[in-house]
Amino acid sequence: MPRWLPRALLLALALYACFQLGSWAFHQLIGLLVNILVAFFLALAIEPAVGRMAARGMRRGLATFLVFFTVMAVGVGFVVLLGSMLAGQIVDMVENFPKYLDSLINWMNQTFHTELSRVEVQDSVLRSDWLRKYVQNSATGVLDVSATVLGGLFKLLTIFLFSFYFAADGPRLRRALCSVLPPARQTEVLRAWEIAVDKTGGYLYSRGLMALISGIAHYILLEILGVPYAPALAVWVGLVSQFIPTIGTYLAGALPMLIAFTEDPWYALWVLVFVVVYQQFENYVLQPKLTSKTVDIHPAVAFGSVIAGTALLGAVGALIAIPAVATLQAFLGAYVKRYDVTDDPRVHGHRRYGEAVVARLQKALNQRKDHGQGATPPREESPSQDGA
Repeated sequence: MPRWLPRALLLALALYACFQLGSWAFHQLIGLLVNILVAFFLALAIEPAVGRMAARGMRRGLATFLVFFTVMAVGVGFVVLLGSMLAGQIVDMVENFPKYLDSLINWMNQTFHTELSRVEVQDSVLRSDWLRKYVQNSATGVLDVSATVLGGLFKLLTIFLFSFYFAADGPRLRRALCSVLPPARQTEVLRAWEIAVDKTGGYLYSRGLMALISGIAHYILLEILGVPYAPALAVWVGLVSQFIPTIGTYLAGALPMLIAFTEDPWYALWVLVFVVVYQQFENYVLQPKLTSKTVDIHPAVAFGSVIAGTALLGAVGALIAIPAVATLQAFLGAYVKRYDVTDDPRVHGHRRYGEAVVARLQKALNQRKDHGQGATPPREESPSQDGA
């Protein structure tokens, strides 16, 4: 056995053990790393406001606290307003449920010529097996829901804590990062940081603008239909549909439909149709244009980055995919060498007229030549013997 073989085997085993340990640690800490990534982009989003307040002489810690306090106060006030509105509407719906059920049964009896009654329907529903199973599953799932809510609150607290430190200690963090890099690399890191702040702010600006347009459009519809709490519902639709990825659209449209159903079931149908149509308009017309202008990336790249971010990190990846790709594109764009484009009509999708004419002539000649070679020559008739 060679002398180096035992050492090589030990080194290979050590490397394999380190790889397994690193893989295990990464899978255990993936949740924390995602929270830190979200906190970093949140700190980049509030960096312009904190920087302006710090430039006027305010301490960065106090400025960051004021920004976070304002955001949390607005969010809590909005949630309390919507919660009280939703609770009142649920009470009204429960009180008016027998009336809705009677109108539905009368419509079914007149349309399908049946003889249903509300008492029979209520007894059949209350005695059904699926309702009993649903109640049992709901009772056993209360602990799971409570654990999920507590886990979500802990993640939210972690994100806010890290984002506060990133925003308040931003200059110190940049100095610590630049202190271990040579001067040329320091310039690149600071430039990348500035680009990330600009792109993240542009992305939030585009989302805020789309939330405003969506809120105005849904407010007009709700006012026309006479649905109560139209301003609050419009704000709900605008914010939830834009800042909660993947399921935000469905959550945003469900509440106006519920409130509209308490007024008239047909109003709920009109709200559903409008939500679906507006969502298609936003996905294919409004969002690509605004995103490409504020974040400065192609609509196809923005759409692909959202899909890739969702596949990698789920809802969090969909939320931070566009600013991350925009930052990377802007940073790499400075290192890609570009040249002047030649003045050729083919660049604009047009071929030169002379080349087109020559190509047509060559195609016609080739077709005629092919036909000439493929045709069989006419067979000559032999002279008749009796005509000699």
